[in-house]
Amino acid sequence: MKVKNLNKGFRQIGLLASGILMMLSTEQAFSQTKNQMVRIAKIIVDPVQLEDYNGFLKEEIEESVRLEPGVLTLYAVSERAKPNHITILEIYADSAAYKSHIQTKQFLKYKNGTKDMVKSLELVDSVPLLPGMKIK
Repeated sequence: MKVKNLNKGFRQIGLLASGILMMLSTEQAFSQTKNQMVRIAKIIVDPVQLEDYNGFLKEEIEESVRLEPGVLTLYAVSERAKPNHITILEIYADSAAYKSHIQTKQFLKYKNGTKDMVKSLELVDSVPLLPGMKIK
């Protein structure tokens, strides 16, 4: 009988500890995401120059994600019916990481290399609806 009660007590302590750890990790994830800078870039590219633009974009994204710890996500998509309409989800650790990013060699190469290809650019500052949600 005493062993059962002891096991029940250990199980309750384990559940309590698990709950506390879960709460702490959720709080930590929230504190890390509340300073993040999230932006959507909506770009229309000259269709004739789309292949060249995509080359610049691919190189810039790959290098930025690989080299800059403050660049958390750069994810680009194009519209199926209008492939020259591109949307980029940008997530930075904070505004300082973004300011640093736009001064890097790879970003400046992209910006200067594509300036005559981009017909329209709209930057939309955004707020995550599920802060702390990881992108797999």
